[in-house]
Amino acid sequence: MSENIERIFAQAFAEDYNTHLVGGAEEPLYEPGEPNSAHKIHYRRDYFASALHEVAHWCVAGSQRRLQTDYGYWYAEDGRSEEQQRLFEQVEIKPQALEWIFSKASARPFRVSADNLAQNLGPSTSFKQAIYRACQNYCAQGLPPRPARFVAELAKHYRVEAPLSAEHYSLEALDA
Repeated sequence: MSENIERIFAQAFAEDYNTHLVGGAEEPLYEPGEPNSAHKIHYRRDYFASALHEVAHWCVAGSQRRLQTDYGYWYAEDGRSEEQQRLFEQVEIKPQALEWIFSKASARPFRVSADNLAQNLGPSTSFKQAIYRACQNYCAQGLPPRPARFVAELAKHYRVEAPLSAEHYSLEALDA
């Protein structure tokens, strides 16, 4: 199953972006390539959802960010304070909205991730609402080129019609 997602990603991006999706990592990591090597998006173990999430981060990152390890972003490990959690949620809105759309395009369930098990802090209501609004905006306005290409490839492979239809997404679904 994880081979499918890697192949789909390669079909969409290997040639134009010299980037590969690689499973099996203990922790996700983006590694920019050296001048003669490919960039690599490492996702956790063989988890399909982890692959989609890491591709979403790659889709959000601009060209300069894609030249930096882990896009140069701040990340605090599990066990974040409430303030750190709020900051985490702010930067995760777009990636998680894209992950939700990628999940729909691949006929997979989506679950909001607060990524803070040690503090037992689940996703806040405002975080879920922001993800929902971002997703609805993508459905109404369309996706940027890279996520649009990935959604098209996923939907074709998994035979999903109209993954950008707003009715596929509801705030209530984020509580499931």
